[in-house]
Amino acid sequence: MWNLLALLGALVALGGGATFAPNKELLECASQILYMNQHAYKIPENYNRNIPPGKNTTVYIGINVNRVSGVDENKEEITLDVFLQVSWEDGQLQIPPGMPFIDLPWEFRQLIWTPDLYIWQLQTMRTMSVLQEMASLRIYSNSTVSVNIGATITIKCQMDFVLYPLDVQKCAIDFGSYKYTSEDVRFEWHAGAPWRGLVGKQRNQFRLPKYVVTFVTDKSNHIRNFGEGEHSAARLQIKLSRELRSYLLESYLPSSLFVIISWGSFCVIPEIVPGRMVLLVTTLLSLVTMFDTVSTNSPDALELKCIEVWLISCTIFVFLALLEYFVVLFGIRYDKSWSKRRQDLRRAHSAAQLAPPPLHVNHSQDSPILDTMPPSGSSRGFMARVATMVDHGVMFCGAQHGALDKFALMLFPICFFLFTVIYWTTYLSEAHRATLE
Repeated sequence: MWNLLALLGALVALGGGATFAPNKELLECASQILYMNQHAYKIPENYNRNIPPGKNTTVYIGINVNRVSGVDENKEEITLDVFLQVSWEDGQLQIPPGMPFIDLPWEFRQLIWTPDLYIWQLQTMRTMSVLQEMASLRIYSNSTVSVNIGATITIKCQMDFVLYPLDVQKCAIDFGSYKYTSEDVRFEWHAGAPWRGLVGKQRNQFRLPKYVVTFVTDKSNHIRNFGEGEHSAARLQIKLSRELRSYLLESYLPSSLFVIISWGSFCVIPEIVPGRMVLLVTTLLSLVTMFDTVSTNSPDALELKCIEVWLISCTIFVFLALLEYFVVLFGIRYDKSWSKRRQDLRRAHSAAQLAPPPLHVNHSQDSPILDTMPPSGSSRGFMARVATMVDHGVMFCGAQHGALDKFALMLFPICFFLFTVIYWTTYLSEAHRATLE
């Protein structure tokens, strides 16, 4: 028995997987393998490990997600701890009568046909081990071969963060063959291996600090076209729904409060410049800092992200409030001097109208007559209207009773409310449409 096991160890060391092709003498010696109850299992003499058991062989895939280890948004990767089951029927492999199944050494897979399973979006895969690798090989009485592996896998997932944090990421993982076409090998989900979590309950959803991860097996037949033809694949859909509550409390609520606080500046007397300026400038700087923090800590996107649009809009609202105060200060500063100058001009104009008209000598009649100066016409009337409009505008902005502040106190909340309705309606509809795709 020890010579047999040593021979098997050398056999495994020399070759591995589908690339190992032992010669006939070695295969005859190693075809008899000792399994758990001290019985020997013998491979049929005419068995060919390089040919599928039959035409259109069906390979069943079963997967049990034990844990979602993490989601790396920058690398666009998902790490999972899974138990993977791959089974197929091989009529040439029979077990002794009266036994439901036999467990064979893991190295025995090198001597039988195994599907060339390929996971399309796989980045890395590491088999779990404690005292030994978590992998088993079992043959059932109905000639079904079952391979079970416990592994940590990292999946590459294309993500789009334009709707961040309202985004819903979807990843499709295909289990298929890279060598055999769909005419030779088909991959399907195992109907008898549902999702199983703790205490035998079905579990297909995991809650992370920022995500709700959902797994769904796609029962439809998927085909991959490459190489020599069409290749069958069993597809697993992974859906990542982001937890919105933390973003509402950390970003949306504080930024909204900053905008509302900026409206308080309209109630401050314009002459109190330090108090009003400190309130507006501090609020503006806080929003700029929040925007920089969110942009740094959030994943990259080709366009402005949803939360960035919100923060930029809030910053613009506060900046407009600061700009409104500049207009008020401008009106207050120049209102008195402009009013005095206009009064002087009006008095001069009135005096000119009340003065007698100049004498005009008519040389033909050699006698003076009274002649009034002709008006300048429409140009003087247009300039007078423009001057009146400017006069009213400056008086409105620089009024001591705060006429512009009263108007802004009504206009700014209405505009922010309309923006909020349009923002959430637009992005929530886009997020819902992306979920249905």
